[in-house]
Order: sequence, then C-alpha cells, then structure tokens
Amino acid sequence: MNSNSDLVVIGGGAAGLMCAITAADRGVHVTLLDPNKKLGRKVRITGKGRCNVTNNCDIKGFMENIPSDGRFLYSALNRLSPTDTISFFESHGVKLKTERGNRVFPVSDNANEVADMLERLCIESGVKILRTTAKQILTENGAVSAVETPDGIIKCRAAAICTGGMSYPLTGSKGDGYKFAKEFGHNIIQPRASLVPLESDDDYCGQMQGFSLRNVTLSLYENDKLIYKELGELLFTHFGLSGPLVLSASSHMRNRDKAVYSVRIDLKPALDEKKLDARILRDFELFSNREFKNSLEKLAGKTMIPVLIKLSGIPPEKKVNTITHQQRMGLVKLFKEFPVSISGTRPIEEAIVTSGGVDTKEVNPRTMESKLVEGLFFAGEVLNLDGYTGGFNLQIAWSTGYVAGKSVLKDEIL
Repeated sequence: MNSNSDLVVIGGGAAGLMCAITAADRGVHVTLLDPNKKLGRKVRITGKGRCNVTNNCDIKGFMENIPSDGRFLYSALNRLSPTDTISFFESHGVKLKTERGNRVFPVSDNANEVADMLERLCIESGVKILRTTAKQILTENGAVSAVETPDGIIKCRAAAICTGGMSYPLTGSKGDGYKFAKEFGHNIIQPRASLVPLESDDDYCGQMQGFSLRNVTLSLYENDKLIYKELGELLFTHFGLSGPLVLSASSHMRNRDKAVYSVRIDLKPALDEKKLDARILRDFELFSNREFKNSLEKLAGKTMIPVLIKLSGIPPEKKVNTITHQQRMGLVKLFKEFPVSISGTRPIEEAIVTSGGVDTKEVNPRTMESKLVEGLFFAGEVLNLDGYTGGFNLQIAWSTGYVAGKSVLKDEIL
C-alpha cells in the first residue's frame, strides 16, 4: 500500500520522537516508522525504569562529559539546551526533579510517563504512526525520494534515520541505521559498547558474585595511567564488575584494542592510610587472640573477607597478635587499592549506549542533514556521539532530534 509524506522518521525512540514532534509542529507531514507496540521502548527502560531525562548543567559542563566529537554538538545544544529540555517536559505535564550529579528524573520516577507524553504529542501533532520497519531508502538525483517498507513505498522528500545504535537489540536497535548510511557512502566509525559492564579474569570476582559495594572509590587505569576516578556503587558478578561506577568507567576506555586496563577500588575512601591503620589496630587489639581469618568482620562484608585474606598473603590461621607491621601495612594498601584486572567489556548487546556510528564529519551540525544525500537526516545514537552516564546521552538524542525536525524542508515550511 503506497502513500505520500513530507518526512519519514525511521525509529520511534528519543531522537525519532523529538524529530517527528518538532517537524509536525511546523506543519511538516510526518510518518513515523517503529515496529514496537509502544513508542520509546528504550526510553521506558533507561535509568532502571526511572528515565534520566537530562543533566541539569550548562553547555560547558555538558561538553566535559562527551568523550566523542563534542564540538559537533555545540549548535544543537545551543538550540535545545538541557534547560530547554527541562522546560519542554514540564510544560507538557511531566514534573521533573534534580538529583545527585545534576541528574534529572521525573518526580514520578516512572520512565513510562516520559515516553507516553511523547507518544501523545506525536498523535496530537498529526504524526502518522506505522508499526513497521524501513527496508530501504530510495533516492533520485542524489536526493531522498521514498522509503520502502514491507507493506509498500512511502514517497517523501526527506527521511530521518533515528534507529539508535546496537545496544538493547530487543528494543529494535539492531544497527539498521548503519546499513542505510553505508549504502549512501557514509563512513561508519566502528560501533563499540559504552556504558557497559566490565569483564575480569580474576576468579575472585565470581566468588563474590552478587556482592555490592557502596560509597567506594573506583579508579580506572590505562597502561598504569589514571584516567577515571569516582565515588559510588559497584557490583561483583560472575564475569567481573557491574554497577553505576563501572558503567561510567567503561565509557573512558577508548583504546581497548591496544591498551591494558585495570581497576583499583578504595574500600575505605573516608579514611586515609594512617587513620585506616589505626582502625585496623583497634580491631586487632579487640580480637588479639583470634586467628586472622576471624578478625575482619568489622572491616569488610562477609562475602569479601575470604578474598581479602587470600590477597593479603597473611596466613589465615596466624594469630592476630603476631601479625607484623609490614603485614598490616600490606593489608592497609589492599583496602585502599583492591585490584581487579580488566580483560574486556560485555557484548555490545548488554551496553546502555553504543559508541561509534555515522561519522559526524559527513553531517551538517546545524541541520543534522547528510552532506552526501539531500533530504537525509540523522539524529541520536546512530551518530558517532556518546556521553558519560548522567542524562547526557538522552540529551544528545533530544537536541539532535530537535534540530533535524526544525531543519527538514526549512525553506518551504515555516
């Protein structure tokens, strides 16, 4: 069944929804393609179902959290900043709150409220929603002319690729956008997992599977050079490490093919070595007649104690009152620099975000239009843009989607 439209938006995620709403509000006739029963499927699961809408910071602060080509985003962020995004959602009935690290969430702590509002706006703006996929984008004389779906061809003058990356494939992000872009000669920066759990060959990670640490400091090293340090939470798993600190650390690992990465965990960041030594001494005096293996219950979780004993090199049966100063100082260092070797990341399917994608050098930053094909636009994660955790990746989607929606047929439709 063939039809006509001004713009076909491929993908009903954060970027696609913002693009469709923005264009339709300008009078552009928009058709949105998404195979999911509900739009914004990935939006609905972000932030553990709470949806970290944006980060309440200025543009300079935002740029500091973009390890990829942040300069490309200047124009988009100036047109839809985090402050503008907050105003947009609140003006449409989604009340927001700012939490630690300037992270912005719905007051309801329900990501569905965000996605439902965007779907409602699409319908109210007159966007035609088709629960299907795009098979091919057609062109004539170097310009977009139609989008082919399994149900027929939609003639159009513009197409926006908002298909996401390759993370969370069950939501529909399977890399289709890269395929479309490649067919038109676009360079694709190798997609990689970002904001992803880390794997380790250290068997003690598996031994502590399910054990979480709060208020610890994680330091990530690249070839023995410190590249990331933050206080927060992490979790030991059967494969290595997960949790907020670990996901953030993973996005700093930009040389995985060449570099060696390792993690050090400060289990007692509130105490310097001198204070920690005094604390250990107090416990040792309290348990002076005990064996070493039974002396750490006030210092560490039950799950972690056997691992600490093994790594300390102090014989488990050694009486606490016979432990030497040198052995105790080694234990202090272990608490301050608990080591975890990193062998790699989990698969891209388990990542929150994809790093890599359509090369931004071939996209106009002021319009999000392809420099190679007239009427072809890109927005969101399909581009080689990603940020650290804290709402930055969704803001990239909102801003680039907004600019694309404002730019489609801009000389014809006000």
